Amino acid sequence: MSIRCTVESAFFIAWSCLEKSGELGSPDESANVILDAIEAQLRTGERRQLMLANRAIDIYRAHAAKSDNAGKREARLG
Repeated sequence: MSIRCTVESAFFIAWSCLEKSGELGSPDESANVILDAIEAQLRTGERRQLMLANRAIDIYRAHAAKSDNAGKREARLG
């Protein structure tokens, strides 16, 4: 399977999971976070679709939690 197909499949798996759970934020930012996570893993040699997708989901969730905390902090200080 080509790298392109691997990336597309991993992205679709991650996107679908996050969409079904209601965790997706803005489409542009969500797509960028997921693709950046997949790309970083590819650079380390990972090629398994499910591993790429699962780690991208974890990274997305961490990013979303960090963004939520930053927003709450600004609201309290602002």
